[in-house]
Amino acid sequence: MFQTIIKNYNQHSHESFNPRVVLFDMDGVLYDSMPNHAIAWTKAMGHFGLPFTEEDAYATEGAKGVDTIRIYAQKLLGKQLSETEAAQMYKLKAEYFHQMPQPKIFNGVKELMHAIKSEGLQIGIVTGSAQRQLIDRLLSDFHEFITPEQVTTAFDVKNGKPAPDPYLAGLRKAGNLAPHEGIVIENAPLGIQAGTNAGCFTIAVNSGPLSNEILLEKNPQLLYPSIEKLFVDWPTLIAEAKYKQTDKMNIKKTQ
Repeated sequence: MFQTIIKNYNQHSHESFNPRVVLFDMDGVLYDSMPNHAIAWTKAMGHFGLPFTEEDAYATEGAKGVDTIRIYAQKLLGKQLSETEAAQMYKLKAEYFHQMPQPKIFNGVKELMHAIKSEGLQIGIVTGSAQRQLIDRLLSDFHEFITPEQVTTAFDVKNGKPAPDPYLAGLRKAGNLAPHEGIVIENAPLGIQAGTNAGCFTIAVNSGPLSNEILLEKNPQLLYPSIEKLFVDWPTLIAEAKYKQTDKMNIKKTQ
């Protein structure tokens, strides 16, 4: 299976797949936090007269929060909010979120990170979040795998997901790597699109209520129902990627 998938990726990439860093999204990939975010979003947006559903929260997950607010205010109320006004609304959303119990880390996440490190690959986090408390928790929970320099947030980019900018920034932080050297792991349509727009090998993990078809519309290379399932297949995927690189080098030597 992976042989065909890697071959298809290589046909649309400037260079052959050669993973050196794995870039994780945060909410919905590392943490089972999206249900809390959905509640916080619907309450905060409702406070300002903006109808916003759980499906809206999942569909827009990964984008910069102020961008989501400005887009919905324009679409639903015909209001052109300033970034400062949107930031005040986002602050209320963050307050609602932090009133809820802390979400747990998904099963399989740390096991997968250990497997990644054992293969000599780097780990990075790329999130659209601008909430310092969440970022601080991230650095505490995953201190054995990442440093602050390996985390890309809303503060690092002007254009959030689905633009490729967040993942391109993550590649730069990993040592100015090229897109074919990055694996993106995402759960949301905008994030998956950002990964594919960046040119990275993108893996979707459907941890929410959206259908697989909605995620597949963004053209990830792979789709899994959970991180645990991805962890099971990880050694085979990386072994196939390494085999492809070795095979390519052998062909060049014989030419």
